[in-house]
Amino acid sequence: MNRGRFITLEGIEGAGKTTAATFVLRWLREQGVAALATREPGGTPLAERIRQIALERGGEAVSPVTETLLMFAARALHVQNVILPALARGEWVICDRFTDATRAYQGSGRGVDPRLLDTLATAVHPELEPDCTLLFDLPAAAGLARARGRSGSNADRFEAETVSFFEKARAGYLALAKAEPNRFRVVDALAPLAEVERAVSAALSGLVHKETVA
Repeated sequence: MNRGRFITLEGIEGAGKTTAATFVLRWLREQGVAALATREPGGTPLAERIRQIALERGGEAVSPVTETLLMFAARALHVQNVILPALARGEWVICDRFTDATRAYQGSGRGVDPRLLDTLATAVHPELEPDCTLLFDLPAAAGLARARGRSGSNADRFEAETVSFFEKARAGYLALAKAEPNRFRVVDALAPLAEVERAVSAALSGLVHKETVA
């Protein structure tokens, strides 16, 4: 049995990744591809509990390094208990955020040392990297306005961040995409939904074709 493909969806808050994940899952299944959708931080019962800790706005300070360790703790559970087993079964995994999010948010946004991120990534998923990463890109102010309009007074710790933070995270994402153009596909998240969906299906068609001929 062939290993499944690992597709990650990235972008700052308000980029529309959740909507895109639903479309990708439906589109792949229409192509006859067995697939599942999941998210980070989270994806397993224990990882979802870590997600709650990482996102909640409490009175106790959470340092950038602590935040990073929480993300990788949740990721370790997710990789071991969901992602790798699904890929081994031949299923495609569509994941809303993965380690690129940590590099953008905690690395570029918070200033965490990239060497620490590399070390943790190697420890948690030494042989796992996305086959394709869809980066939904939009200006930080537009994304934050969308996110806060959706969550209102219930904004989590990231949605409550400044535009400056998200500008740094966006820049980090775009730098990652520039460094790995064969893996990343940048999608204009401000485009009409139909255009976004066309761009997504076009980006994934090549992978589906390779799977079919294999």
